[in-house]
Amino acid sequence: MPKRRAGTAQGITLVTVAFLPIVAIVSMFPAVPAIIEHFSKSDPSAMAKVPAMVSAPGLTIALLALVAGLLVDRYGRRRLLLVSTSLYGIVGAAPFFLDSIDQIYASRLALGVAEAAILTTLNTLVGDYWEEKDRRFWLTMQGLLGPFLGSAVILASGYLTQFQWNATFLIYLVGFPAFFASYAFLYEPESDETVRKMLGMDEAPTAFPWNAVLTFAGFTLLGSALYYVFIINGGMVWQEIGVKDASEIGRLTTIPSLFVMAGAGVFWFTGKFGIRWQLFALFALLGVGLLVIGMIHDWRGMVVGMAIQQTGAGMAVPCLVAWAQSKLPFAHRGRGMGIWTACFFFGQFTSPLLVSALRVSSGTMQGAFQIAGGFGLACALLVLIVVSGRARDAAPIGA
Repeated sequence: MPKRRAGTAQGITLVTVAFLPIVAIVSMFPAVPAIIEHFSKSDPSAMAKVPAMVSAPGLTIALLALVAGLLVDRYGRRRLLLVSTSLYGIVGAAPFFLDSIDQIYASRLALGVAEAAILTTLNTLVGDYWEEKDRRFWLTMQGLLGPFLGSAVILASGYLTQFQWNATFLIYLVGFPAFFASYAFLYEPESDETVRKMLGMDEAPTAFPWNAVLTFAGFTLLGSALYYVFIINGGMVWQEIGVKDASEIGRLTTIPSLFVMAGAGVFWFTGKFGIRWQLFALFALLGVGLLVIGMIHDWRGMVVGMAIQQTGAGMAVPCLVAWAQSKLPFAHRGRGMGIWTACFFFGQFTSPLLVSALRVSSGTMQGAFQIAGGFGLACALLVLIVVSGRARDAAPIGA
């Protein structure tokens, strides 16, 4: 019996499900001031607690992604994705019915459990369903659709927050349509070993590929830390160059923020040159963009620096995910993608801490960006030394 082939329905479903963890961050931006205002009347520490509540899922993801990967390899992909998407809908929307910041914080930690499983499982399924070219196509689609979906969520969150301080949490009910789509269109893939035997090929290796995993995990951690430098701290640079009005910042960042989509296009184009040069382009763009932002003195230079940095940001997730997927055989793909997810979100957690230390050391946020940019360029050169060329990067069928 021939192996079942994934198609458009599976691709659209996975691209859509992949957006669920992003909702956990972007949906909160318009709502944070209203949530702080609501709780500040009864809790003087709300100014600190609410931002911590927003980022709480990321810490849980970093801690539990490897566990999720082990569960994926042991119990299967589809089953865990169905459980995690339904859990996402339940605990994500729970704060709409709560009026305690501590209870909401706990629900956000539980949301991180669901997100860890979702991220690990869907990235594993992309590796299972498609070989390199098709993986690259669907990861590119994810990069192109992300900015539009993010804008829609932010717009919806703003309207819901005007209705009620915690109404934005109703957005998380999208977990249930994601559950039904996954139930209808996704299937449990066959193992690579089974297919290889049917084709008369050698069996896939059973040993866990530690050398490859440690390499992509290390660069994923570095890439994530650089990826979040501007996302978390860019507003402070705008203030340092004299642009303090929020509406003006929003107007000036509209066009350069669209370069995220250009990054997805660069990821697709550089695929013909192999992962080594994709990674080089990723770190070089992030490094140059951060360096320019750290050195400019007016809004024009900021726009240029942002355009370069956002292009690199658009490459980051698809490039790092595709690299990891290409190095993992079926039997270990869940655990390997769990390690990838843990490293990416640990990078998210550590990035603001490192940037804060660099700001203190250099005296300004722009000084911190200059150091981060230089580090990004050093990482680009390190890629050329550590990562092999295309001939050795080519993964066997299904690996």
